[in-house]
Amino acid sequence: MAVKLFERLASGLSKTRSHIVSGLNSIFTGFSSIGEDFYEELEEILIMSDIGVHTTEEILEKLKEQVKQQHIKDPMDCKELLIQNIENQMNLGENAFDFENEKSVILVIGVNGVGKTTSIGKLASQFKNHGKKVVLAAADTFRAAAGNQLKEWADRANADIVMGAEGSDPGSVLFDAIQSAKNKNADILLCDTAGRLHNKKNLMEELKKLDRIIEKEYDACRRENFIVLDATTGQNALVQAKQFQECADITGVILTKMDGSAKGGIAIAIQSELGIPVKYIGVGEQIDDLQRFDSHEFVQALFTE
Repeated sequence: MAVKLFERLASGLSKTRSHIVSGLNSIFTGFSSIGEDFYEELEEILIMSDIGVHTTEEILEKLKEQVKQQHIKDPMDCKELLIQNIENQMNLGENAFDFENEKSVILVIGVNGVGKTTSIGKLASQFKNHGKKVVLAAADTFRAAAGNQLKEWADRANADIVMGAEGSDPGSVLFDAIQSAKNKNADILLCDTAGRLHNKKNLMEELKKLDRIIEKEYDACRRENFIVLDATTGQNALVQAKQFQECADITGVILTKMDGSAKGGIAIAIQSELGIPVKYIGVGEQIDDLQRFDSHEFVQALFTE
C-alpha cells in the first residue's frame, strides 16, 4: 500500500517535478561557477514551483551560508544540499502523530469545496482500521446536505456519527457528540465545521464557541485543529491558511488533490511561512487515498527523476 501511495504522490507531482528537475539540472550543469546569476536562476525555478518568494529566500540564504562555510565551488555540489535543506525544513519530528494514540478531539476546518468532509471520512476509516473507536460530529449545519454527505462517509468507515437538523446550532451538535464519545469511550472525535459563514467575525466567534464547549465538556482530551487545503489552488491555499490562522490555533494541514495538477511546492511554503506542519496528503478519491505526510518521500517525489 505504501508503494502504491508513493507512486500516486509521484504521479500527482509529475508536472511540478518535470519543471523543477529540468530547471535545476539546466542550472546545475549550465553554470561553471556559483555567483549571483546562479542564485537568481535557482530562485526563479523555486518560485515558479509555488514554493513562494519568502520561503525561496529562506532556502537560498541557507544554501549560500553552506556554500560559503564548506567552500563549495562546483554548482553540481549544491543540488543535494538544496534538496536536503528542503527535507529538513519539512521534517515533522517524532511527535507529529501522538494524537492518534491519545483521546483526541480534532476540529476540521476549511472553505467549502476543498475536500473537508471527504478528508474526515478518510481519516475516520484510517483510525478505525487501526482499531480506534471513532465518533464523527456533523457540525457543518449551514451547508445543505453536508450532514448527509458525512453520514455516507461514516457508513463507509463504519464509524459512529452525531448529526443535527440543517441550520441547527453547531455547538449543540458538538455537545451531543462529546457526550456520545464519552459514553462510548471513543478514542477520537472528528468534528466537521462550517466552511463559510457571513464574515470572518462570525467564523471566529463560531470557532471560539466550539473551543469553549470542548474545554468545558471534554477538557481531558488532546486538541487538534486541522485545516484542509486544495493543493491545486497554489498560493490561494496559503492565503486561506493565513485567514483561518487568525481564527483558530491550527495544528496541522491536510493537503488534498495532490493527484491532479497541483504545484507541490505549496506544501513547502505552508510549512515554512506559517509554521503549520502538513500532516496528511490526499492522492485520490478512494477512502484509503489519504496518507500521512512523510518529508523524505515527498521531497523524493518532488525532486527525483
